[in-house]
Amino acid sequence: MRPDWDEYFLKLVKIIATRSTCLRRQVGALLAKDKRLIASGYNGAPSGMPHCLDIGCLREQLKIPSGERQELCRGLHAEMNAVIQAAIYGVSTKDSTLYCTNYPCVLCAKTLVQAGIKRVVFISDYPDKEAKAVFEQAKILVVQGKQ
Repeated sequence: MRPDWDEYFLKLVKIIATRSTCLRRQVGALLAKDKRLIASGYNGAPSGMPHCLDIGCLREQLKIPSGERQELCRGLHAEMNAVIQAAIYGVSTKDSTLYCTNYPCVLCAKTLVQAGIKRVVFISDYPDKEAKAVFEQAKILVVQGKQ
């Protein structure tokens, strides 16, 4: 059976997530516009920097619970990496849809608002009330996709 566009892009984010170098959670994201993939990203250390796979997880070492103190992490989130990839290659993200394996955190939510994302489709939820409030205030449609 042929997948609809949301199902298709959600299948792709699962593959993108396999490139993640995070020891805690593998996340994949992509931006699509007019039924075309325009950028992708996965969570991990910035280009050229040591990966947590190689040197360990700073958050684990500091015993930081999931969902707290995101600034204390070597890695970038998948959503941010997708927006950055679009910027590097000069691709407009305005009015695009973000597909992601996980509900974005509040830091990513603010980035997505600023990047002009109009819709977010995710697979697994993530308990971040602040992110939900940001999306509501920005009137960004957020839906949980089918697996």
